[in-house]
Amino acid sequence: MTKQTSFFQSISRLYPHMKPILPRLFLGLLCALLASVVALAIPQVLRVLVNESLQPGGATESVLMASLTILVLGIAEAGLVALRRQFVINPATTVETRMRTSLYHHLQDLPVAFHDRWGSGQLLSRAMTDLNFLRRWMAFGAIMLVVTTLTVVIGVVVMFTMSWQLALIFLGAALPIMIYGFRFRTSFSKVTRQSQDQAGDLATTVEESVHGIRVLKAFGRSREALENFNEQAEVLRQTEIAKAKHQATFTMVVTLLPELALGAGLVVGVMLAASGELGIGALVAFFATAAVVAAPVEFSGMLLAMALTAKTAVDRHFEVMDSVNTITTPESPRKPQEVKGALTFNTASFAFEDAPEHPILRGISLEVRPGETLALVGITGSGKSAMLQLVPRLYDVTDGSITIDGVDLRDFDVEELRRVVGMAFEDTTLFSSSVRDNVLLGAAERTEELLHESLDVAQAHFAYSLPDGVDTLIGEEGLSLSGGQRQRIALARAIAAKPKVLVLDDPLSALDVHTEELVEARLREVLAETTTLIVAHRPSTVALADRVALLEDGRITAVGTHTELLAANDHYRYVIANLVAEPRDLDSELSELDAEAEEMSR
Repeated sequence: MTKQTSFFQSISRLYPHMKPILPRLFLGLLCALLASVVALAIPQVLRVLVNESLQPGGATESVLMASLTILVLGIAEAGLVALRRQFVINPATTVETRMRTSLYHHLQDLPVAFHDRWGSGQLLSRAMTDLNFLRRWMAFGAIMLVVTTLTVVIGVVVMFTMSWQLALIFLGAALPIMIYGFRFRTSFSKVTRQSQDQAGDLATTVEESVHGIRVLKAFGRSREALENFNEQAEVLRQTEIAKAKHQATFTMVVTLLPELALGAGLVVGVMLAASGELGIGALVAFFATAAVVAAPVEFSGMLLAMALTAKTAVDRHFEVMDSVNTITTPESPRKPQEVKGALTFNTASFAFEDAPEHPILRGISLEVRPGETLALVGITGSGKSAMLQLVPRLYDVTDGSITIDGVDLRDFDVEELRRVVGMAFEDTTLFSSSVRDNVLLGAAERTEELLHESLDVAQAHFAYSLPDGVDTLIGEEGLSLSGGQRQRIALARAIAAKPKVLVLDDPLSALDVHTEELVEARLREVLAETTTLIVAHRPSTVALADRVALLEDGRITAVGTHTELLAANDHYRYVIANLVAEPRDLDSELSELDAEAEEMSR
């Protein structure tokens, strides 16, 4: 969390974003202020009307003129309010869009370690709800807060010119409002932050439940998920009620005290008028002015609540924007003259930021030759996936180094490195787009030939039989496809990027042996010059590799061919014996059955 800041310290951070639209905001403020001045001018017309036109023998024309003047002032006030909206709405939405785009860009740059710590709902609420509220505050709340303050100040000054005794009574109500206002600001700020954070947590729960709906249904846990969601929703409801109570109490105070002051002022005003110290016209104008001033005073509760909520939104926004990207490009990036793909781990170690005392990898030394396929095996938790994620710099080593053709990964331009290194994950992530867009996501040239070749290598021919072929929208995260289909699309995506180094985190785990063999055979053909580092969880995958590295408790303890390690290493034999059994890929089995049926029909 960010440190506690004052309201003005927080809001001042919006200045760089608001600077381009300040002229338009100033014009909107000017229109709102003029509308307020026009509203304050109407009581003065009433004073003249009462003092001159409504006296015995007063001219009818004066009454008509006063009525016409009030009508013109009313129309002018309405026009100024409309102008205010025209001036501020468009630039405020522009700032909102730019801040949202900037936040999204920063999220793309931030390392995976940041996303490991943050719930997606928290980030979503900051990108959508908080920025939407900031836009409304910039377009309305900020301007009206300034106008309300100036209206009250100008109104009180005018009231003093008419009757200082009545003005003092009205001003006396302001002191307790100011005292309570300080208390309200502290308590409301706290509960507002709590509310917005809880809303973010609730959004995370919704997203997780939607993405995991198949799991919840399969295990019959929908009721438990609902109960958990209901508990979180109830906590948020109670916080919102507490928030509403704070605002309601403040609104009651700022409404009741001015009304009591007006009641007391009316008694004193009548006494002053009866004694001749105050004219009837001045008395009417005073209370008309007081009514104009009382409205923004009563409105101040909502405006102050908006301002405090805006402060919280700014703080939450910059919590993310202030997060430092540790995976950066050096000032003078390096690159081999010709990338061959020699991947070398030089006593590389890695530990997560929040647990530096518990390294996952310890002094890894390993060389993967250009064009070689090296399988990485080990028991669960030995650090295989972490080791692979160091290659495209999803994480950085905490000690030692990793090089490609002798150049440290940290000396590469980050974007260039991720063009050199392609990766496919075991937990497949696809995007809510077409098969074509998913496969060609990282491709330099989006050609039909590349698309078809990549799908063929990954044995993803099923894509052509989808309703719209390769242009079929596959739904959110590709969940309309089976696990094996998603893995093949993800593998095709990695192949289409044409990397020099291909890192595969067991991307064939959902495929049957036959399909895996076809994929491996085609991979050898198409990526003959590509260095491949693959995490293997099945003996068939291990046997197809040129060499195997055994990872044990974060260390490489043996390297050799599958046959050599079987003969010489007890732990390797233990790992191989406990690798998961070959899975059944129902997609492939159904395809085979269809083929057999078609053959029999002939």
